[in-house]
Amino acid sequence: MHAHWHTCATFATQHETPWPRDPAVKPAPGQQPFGVHHGDPPPFNVARGPLHVRGGVSGCVWQHGREVAAWGEPDRADQTFSVAKTCLALLAGVAHTQGLLPDVDAAVADRLPGIGFDTPHNRPITWRQLLEQTSEWEGACFGLPDQVDRWRTVAHDPRSAAGPKGGARPLQAPGSYWEYNDVRINQLSLALLHLFGRPLPEVFAQTLMQPLGASGDWRWEGYEDAWTTLGGRRVPSVPGGTHWGAGLSIGARDLARLGQIVLHQGRVGEQVLVAPAWIRQMQQPAALAPFYGWLMWLNRDGRAFPGASVDSSFMVGAGGHYVWIEPAFDAVVVVRWLDVEHAPAFMQLAQAALAQGA
Repeated sequence: MHAHWHTCATFATQHETPWPRDPAVKPAPGQQPFGVHHGDPPPFNVARGPLHVRGGVSGCVWQHGREVAAWGEPDRADQTFSVAKTCLALLAGVAHTQGLLPDVDAAVADRLPGIGFDTPHNRPITWRQLLEQTSEWEGACFGLPDQVDRWRTVAHDPRSAAGPKGGARPLQAPGSYWEYNDVRINQLSLALLHLFGRPLPEVFAQTLMQPLGASGDWRWEGYEDAWTTLGGRRVPSVPGGTHWGAGLSIGARDLARLGQIVLHQGRVGEQVLVAPAWIRQMQQPAALAPFYGWLMWLNRDGRAFPGASVDSSFMVGAGGHYVWIEPAFDAVVVVRWLDVEHAPAFMQLAQAALAQGA
């Protein structure tokens, strides 16, 4: 590993997330509780799926299709929180590429009645709105009401909430209001489960992870009570994150492989895993949230992610998980468990290192 990457790795390792490594351990002075569910209104401020002991800061960098740096435990499968949202967008792209989802502007209820999109308010909701987080879907998904995540604020949303977390924010018409809401993401996951007709981890393995040459160590888990019957088979509906536990546990190198799909416009070698046009749409700014695409964070103003180019895009998860897709240097940078306060400085160091390898 070249000296410039040693500098990045050392910086990251010295600035680990303030979460304890064991979710069951009370935070020490100066630490924060493990996870994001603690800020939810009761009784929804508890984990509903497993939370795993995590490792320390890890990462890897792939440039021009090969690994140029790695640190920590890059093969360790740790929970990755909202990075799983981008995986749902990629799975929706697989469905589109296979002809299962020809029109993202079609109402979900047109194809999938009876799974929570049939009320007058929810009936017009489209796949695009779910992917952009503008659906304003109303209801409960496996016992979690969407209101739990209203007035949500997240690190890269430049706006601030005008009301209390979980407050009864008046709903707008679908497609007219942007809000980061994990219950609605779980509802998208349920819709994709019904669209494919089989568990999403199976689809993820067959259509993305195996063609990418990923390890067999990752797993995508659901909540204890998030099961449904599909074709006479009892199957889990996995969440698009680890907000209430469970979610996608995966290593940094496997995340880099997923980043390569975005970097290379859906292609892996001669294979087209996701239609290039779909990948381009994932990276287009949403009209209501120009800092966001289809379940990806963007940097079009150059300020959201200092050091990254304006054409870069990011998979981001709570706890300091970043998969940085950087076309300016033909690279994917993955860092895990980084203190988010120090992410901009890490990215500026990484940008200088990438330039050395350009």
